[in-house]
Amino acid sequence: MTDLPLRCVIDTNVATTSNGANPAAPPACVVASAKALQLVMTSGHVFIDDGSRIVREDRANLSARGQPGPGDAFLKWLLLHEYADQKVTRVRITPEPEDNEDFVELPEPPNGIEYDRSDRKFLAVAAAHPDKPPILQSFDSKWQWGWQAALFGAGVTIHYLCPKEIEKKHKEKAVK
Repeated sequence: MTDLPLRCVIDTNVATTSNGANPAAPPACVVASAKALQLVMTSGHVFIDDGSRIVREDRANLSARGQPGPGDAFLKWLLLHEYADQKVTRVRITPEPEDNEDFVELPEPPNGIEYDRSDRKFLAVAAAHPDKPPILQSFDSKWQWGWQAALFGAGVTIHYLCPKEIEKKHKEKAVK
């Protein structure tokens, strides 16, 4: 995990996977997700949106008490540091007037890609911040393995915590 970006946007699936809530995730992916969250909490920095959309999604899927899993501990940490510039940066993203789940800052989808509605806020935050922080992704098949180059071309980097597993899942879906 030495190549883990410590300044990043964290998709909710990293926290839920670390809690064991994703039955399709292999045990190694659960462990990798938990370790990534721990490293970011102790030595990193998280980017969230200024409208608290990411925090609301986390709250809807995790326990703010910080227990019983590593993802719950991450949510508690996030809530404690949400307004502290040393650990968390709130990035301004602008909802489109006709669709509050679409954002001005969201890069135009590269050819062949249709962004999942619930993931747009993560993409918009990564694209809107001048540092272009990578998005940590655990084991969510909506973030297609084959999109990496196209998303990079749109200014967004996805850091897969379980690259072998996601690549395998991508190949299985391609065969069907």
